[in-house]
Amino acid sequence: QVQLEESGGGLVQAGGSLRLSCAASGRTFSSYNMGWFRQAPGKLREFVAFISWSGSTTYYADSVKGRFVISRDNPKSTLYLQMSSLKPEDTAVYYCATHNGGSYYLVAAYDYWGQGTQVTVSS
Repeated sequence: QVQLEESGGGLVQAGGSLRLSCAASGRTFSSYNMGWFRQAPGKLREFVAFISWSGSTTYYADSVKGRFVISRDNPKSTLYLQMSSLKPEDTAVYYCATHNGGSYYLVAAYDYWGQGTQVTVSS
């Protein structure tokens, strides 16, 4: 089992930047592919970004491509999401999760989840 804890959320103006972190503990972080998802009020949880265990492969949702960067530091057991050029529509609770196989953009392909961190982008 692995425990995940997100941090770094907050209130930012449109066009601003934030960096989210996801600290992992428990089983070996470096053995997991990881993902970021987000959920806005009244909407389904949606895929944001994926990174392979080594960091060599990444995927992004079209809505964040070119603005967000996913990365990881395996010795520190930490996952990151650097968010730039933020828009009001990026407002959501952001979650990190471990990928257990299957399509990387599906919620069902992930098993362990953090509690989430709120990101609010004002216009």
